[in-house]
Amino acid sequence: MADISGRSLGRYHILEQLGEGGMATVYKAYDTRLERDVAVKVIRMERLTIETMPRALKRFEREAKSLGKLTHPNIVPVSDYGEFDGKPYLVMPYLPGGTLKQKMGKPMPWQEAVQLLLPIAEALDYAHSQNMIHRDVKPANILLTQRGQPMLTDFGIAKVLDLEETLDLTGTSAAVGTPEYMAPEQATAKFVDHRVDIYSLGVVFYEMVTGRKPFIADTPLAVLIKHATEALPRPTKFAPNLPDDVEKILLKVLAKQPENRYQDMDELVCAFQGALAGKVFVEKADRDRKEYEAAERAERERKELREKQAREASEKARRETEKKEDKPVVAKPKAGGQFAYWFGGLIVLAFGIAFLSSLKNSSSSPQTTPENTQTQVIATSTQDNVQPSPTAMPKSTST
Repeated sequence: MADISGRSLGRYHILEQLGEGGMATVYKAYDTRLERDVAVKVIRMERLTIETMPRALKRFEREAKSLGKLTHPNIVPVSDYGEFDGKPYLVMPYLPGGTLKQKMGKPMPWQEAVQLLLPIAEALDYAHSQNMIHRDVKPANILLTQRGQPMLTDFGIAKVLDLEETLDLTGTSAAVGTPEYMAPEQATAKFVDHRVDIYSLGVVFYEMVTGRKPFIADTPLAVLIKHATEALPRPTKFAPNLPDDVEKILLKVLAKQPENRYQDMDELVCAFQGALAGKVFVEKADRDRKEYEAAERAERERKELREKQAREASEKARRETEKKEDKPVVAKPKAGGQFAYWFGGLIVLAFGIAFLSSLKNSSSSPQTTPENTQTQVIATSTQDNVQPSPTAMPKSTST
């Protein structure tokens, strides 16, 4: 297709060519009415015959109207469409961030790959709910905004799933796409469904985490045959550190038979989210474990310090007591034995007082004893030897 840079397609002035694919050529253009940059995709018609041209143009018009109805934050919207020199074109916003294809060529962390593809999977899930399949999911059709947000574009080969008119409008609909990313049934079956997009997105995921496409050959046909017949090279062969759960996602999404894959994009979205959540949970659990061990170690150190300080204080108190008192310290009776202690003391005191009282009474009131009688006799005899006075002498009586 000849370069049309410098020409105008109505209100759109073509500035430069951005890229060229098997189905269309993309240009950067300037919208003279709204005064903004846009992307213009001109459909390539060289492969069409004069007989098929009217059907292709009708198919394009239906496709453009269907694309205009897609409203999703991760799908590049179609703002206008038209025809120039017999060539139909679509007008879309210009995104200067490049494409995912520019990030390919070496393995990237699987977490980064999942985070980039999750919005695309959600966009495809939405498109499928609108009865539209993409049929050409590949890195070149995933644009990036300046902030790195992925946007799915180039539904130029997508078909409206109107079963009553699809055959008339699409002809050989199965043989459309890019061989390296096509599902096996796109080359072997006459009819395909939304599961071809699931397979194609799986190929993109495989390439992102391993740094290579799963099947490589010299010709497009040979690549298609490998997709349909050869076993999938194990992802961990090229990415040894890939987690087992992530590898299982790739094995399922790239199954040869559609019934063995995820049956809709929502299932794949859940698988992606589960992988990320599992990683987050493992990291959180590991962080919590480390924090717990650190807290436990700190508490153990604080306890040991307290015990050491208590031992030192006790030892210091003991030394000070030994310095102040040479005699042993009499143990203070326990609180429970104080009553018995004082009661016993009172009894002893009472007995002591009684004993002293008995001694005092004995000295003040002498008793008659043989010794006292003898003393009285001696005293009487002494009195008999003393001459009494006449007045004191008693009268004698004769016998």
